[in-house]
Parts: sequence; C-alpha cells; structure tokens
Amino acid sequence: MKIITTPMCSEIMEMAGVPDYIISEDPDSEKGDLVVVLWETKTRTPALHIKLNTFSQIENSINMIAAEMGTKSKTPGDLLTKVNDSQYIDNQRKKIKVKVYSNFLREIVEDMGYTTVETQAEFLVYPDYLKDKINHEIEAMGHKAIEIPTHQNAPIKPLERAKMRYNILENKLCTKL
Repeated sequence: MKIITTPMCSEIMEMAGVPDYIISEDPDSEKGDLVVVLWETKTRTPALHIKLNTFSQIENSINMIAAEMGTKSKTPGDLLTKVNDSQYIDNQRKKIKVKVYSNFLREIVEDMGYTTVETQAEFLVYPDYLKDKINHEIEAMGHKAIEIPTHQNAPIKPLERAKMRYNILENKLCTKL
C-alpha cells in the first residue's frame, strides 16, 4: 500500500510506527492508495483525517493511525499528557473566562481547562494572523491579550507546536491562579 502524508503529519506517522510512507506538500499528486492529512484538508485520494491541535488530539491521531495500519505506536508517554491534571488547578482554571478567536485555539484553551466565553472575558487569545483585524480589542485588553503563533511562526512538528502554544497560554493565563 502506498501511503502519502504531509510534512506536518509525518512526525505522527513516525510515532504511529508506520515504517513506509511518502511525504508530499500535495498528497494527491503522488497517486497513493491512502493519504494521512489534517482534518480540514480536502483530497481526491482516500484519506485518514487527523487533528493535531491538542495533546489529546495528537495522542488520538497516533493511536488511530497505528490501529488503521496495524502498527505499534511509539508515543513518548509523558509528552502527551495534559499540561496540569491537578484537580485544584483544573477547578481554578474553570473560573477563568477567556475569549478565543479561532476554533483551534478554542480547542487548546478548553483542553487546558479554561472556560471560553464571548463576552466579559478576563483574557483574549487570538492567532497572530488576526492581529490587525482585531487590534482595537487587543489594545483594550492590554497585557491580557495573548497572541499565539501560527503557520510559519510556529514549529512544523505537532508536538513542538503544541508544547509552544500550551506553554505560552500556561505562562499568561495562569497568572491568575
């Protein structure tokens, strides 16, 4: 079976224990039997669509690919656990109200245990590409506006990207705990 994946998904293929696959920016151009791509990617080739925004999504994607390919995953255990699973901290985080721009950031903020709201937020979390569009809101929030790097401003490897984003949020949002 000829399996194709994108550069961003290749680390996940490796961790899922898949021994043989082709990496391509355009998976449909390779005439594969199966492609592994991000959930929002449209392909003509049959595909496994994965999500890589949160640690749990990364872990689920690795397990799904390993199950589909009949391989044994090589997950680095402690890297895929939530940032902080203490019951006290989780309860404290629920009290912090965060307005979030973009679905992928909402998934991360909620995965960390914070409450997302549309109004009366204590913090604002937004992707770097929206900075100019919501500048007035960013200025109003001051130091409680948190910019999260995306695309070329973030590592291509999903675990590095997730760690970076979680650490930024952990450092900024936890100032209230």
